[in-house]
Amino acid sequence: MKVSLNDLVKKFPASDSIAVNHVSLEINDGELMVFLGPSGCGKTTTMRMIAGLEMPDSGQIKIGERDVTFLAPKDRRVAMVFQNFSMYPSMTVFENIAFPLQVLKLSKAEIQQQVNDAAAIVGIGHLLKRSFRQVSGGEAQRVALARAMVRRPEVFLMDEPLSSLDAKLRVQLRTEIKRLHQETRSTIVFVTHDQEEAMSLGDKIVVMSKGEIQQMGTPQDVFFKPDNVFVANFVGTPSMNIFDATIQRADGGLCVDLGGLTQPVPAHFPSVSAGQAVKWGVRPEAIKFSAAPSASAVPGQVELIESLGSRQEVFVRAAGKLFSVILDALLPVRIGQSAHLRFEPDSIHLFDAQSGLSLASKPQPKNS
Repeated sequence: MKVSLNDLVKKFPASDSIAVNHVSLEINDGELMVFLGPSGCGKTTTMRMIAGLEMPDSGQIKIGERDVTFLAPKDRRVAMVFQNFSMYPSMTVFENIAFPLQVLKLSKAEIQQQVNDAAAIVGIGHLLKRSFRQVSGGEAQRVALARAMVRRPEVFLMDEPLSSLDAKLRVQLRTEIKRLHQETRSTIVFVTHDQEEAMSLGDKIVVMSKGEIQQMGTPQDVFFKPDNVFVANFVGTPSMNIFDATIQRADGGLCVDLGGLTQPVPAHFPSVSAGQAVKWGVRPEAIKFSAAPSASAVPGQVELIESLGSRQEVFVRAAGKLFSVILDALLPVRIGQSAHLRFEPDSIHLFDAQSGLSLASKPQPKNS
């Protein structure tokens, strides 16, 4: 079911700041939308307003064509899965999953069928007779997912459901949630501060900061085409290399002066002008690294190496600046060796120094 948020505002009396500041967006029917951002950015408050656990100060929330802005949670046809799930330890797994159906007074046969179906989807059919006290953390979160499913909600709301699990379990449960979405094609709203989780799960990602949407788009959009400096820094590990710079005239054209390093202005920044203060950025994965010099490469020296498993992060001092470069872990690199860095024009980002907004040209809509 489609979810529409129109100009939502929420301020808490104990805080001077606005928790959610005029947020508007649409989540399409069957879409898995991830809200991503640091603690206190407004993502959980936005979800709680969709659930009816918080009421907006102004704005409108629609699920399908129903205005649910001020409806009680029980009337919204949504199901929530929290980081800290609330179960009944004295009950069996079956009884915990069946509890919402028993409240609805469904027949035993209907309850049995719906619990079995939900348990099968999340892979816990073999646990149904077990006491909830005897299940592991990952199994408990699957029980929570199954209990949400049996309600047959129009929208699933998941608030950091994996953050309390260890790394291996997080990956496993992430796969289960992705499979749940593919099998049910339900609308899912997922909140996380973990960008790897967001990138792997989301059909679209909403990046939030200080109560406002910074960017909404596909995982590829927010990674390769960040709308501003915040998104460029927040999305991607390691974060983008960003340096202060100025646009200068050179040889009848324009160049970017980074102070000790000059680079051409790529063609996808047609609106920049001489004298403009900018921020120049390049992702660590996009930098070309070589031990041998070349005409277009910037010479430098390796200062630090950090192992990242299958990759390594190499810090190179070049033109007085420290660049983070991601390389294959098997590439032989040593501290103190000479390095030469090359920057492909297509991988360069320019942002306005004051607003932080991207200066890249936007594709024009086609005429109908």
